[in-house]
Amino acid sequence: MQLIFHTFNLLLKHTFTIAHDSRDVQPTLIVELKDGNFSGFGEATSNPYYGATIDKMTQSLEEVRSIVEDRQFATPEELWQETHHVLKTNPFAQCALDEAAQDLFAKRKNLKLYENWGLSPDHNPLTNFTIGIDTVEKMVEKMKELPWPIYKIKLGTNEDLRIVKELRQNTDARFRVDANCAWTAEQTIQFAPELKSLGVEFIEQPLPAEDTDGMKKVFAESALPVLADESCIVEEDVLKCQGLFHGVNIKLTKCGGLTPALRMIAEAKNLGMKTMVGCMTESSVGISAIAHLLPLLDYVDMDGSLLISNDPATGITFDFGKIIYSKENGTGAALK
Repeated sequence: MQLIFHTFNLLLKHTFTIAHDSRDVQPTLIVELKDGNFSGFGEATSNPYYGATIDKMTQSLEEVRSIVEDRQFATPEELWQETHHVLKTNPFAQCALDEAAQDLFAKRKNLKLYENWGLSPDHNPLTNFTIGIDTVEKMVEKMKELPWPIYKIKLGTNEDLRIVKELRQNTDARFRVDANCAWTAEQTIQFAPELKSLGVEFIEQPLPAEDTDGMKKVFAESALPVLADESCIVEEDVLKCQGLFHGVNIKLTKCGGLTPALRMIAEAKNLGMKTMVGCMTESSVGISAIAHLLPLLDYVDMDGSLLISNDPATGITFDFGKIIYSKENGTGAALK
């Protein structure tokens, strides 16, 4: 196999603001694993909050180039395991490599990735579309620009309830809210009944990850379910979320790819927790990889490619929240 890097600056259609970050451009690394006539593609975007840069990812992947290119692997899981001792400190790099391997191995078998996993897409959940923090007027404009059945609303301001009330007046869509660690336990418990009356399904990561005492109180008293994001980064975190959250939102870049995500989903289900996978503003390469996990999920947030204006790839497409798979095998992603 040949390991190839492609880097792009993804241009966001709107400034994307959450509680701890704001950006107009999203650098991304796309990894290609080429083997004869087949190429597999994987992706990881940079993220200052997690210290993930394009340079750090490529440096880490250079350290495993000889392993990847010189050895033979029977499965993507075997490749993940053989490179993890080096890439465990850089899960974003591990994610891009793992997605590419999963894509390549399914293509070799002439199968779509979900078929290779023995899954059926007949009951896939719809994806939400994210509305970043902005003035209420601009948030309403973003909704009207793309009518959608489910919106995830980023919160963490001094007027969060007013924002949700104003947005509710402009759509009948389901809402999900994501505070990105910006609330206290008392605020969450106070907000939850009113948010529920406004058609909110659940609250994502209301408290900072370290506030486990606060989350115990929220878990016991909130009128709405709460899902972990920043509290559920890697596989060991799933068990820690039991009794604190009703579900987990897994990010492939944070946990190291599809291979560990499959294990995390299985563990969460065994613990009776809801499962969700989110995105990190990836192009169609990373978003198409997420799509093959849909048969295992209760919720999904895979709108990254809809937020950018210069997608360098093709792959899955959308029909009012429904995911349409590419006719191509593997993840269905390909560079333009």
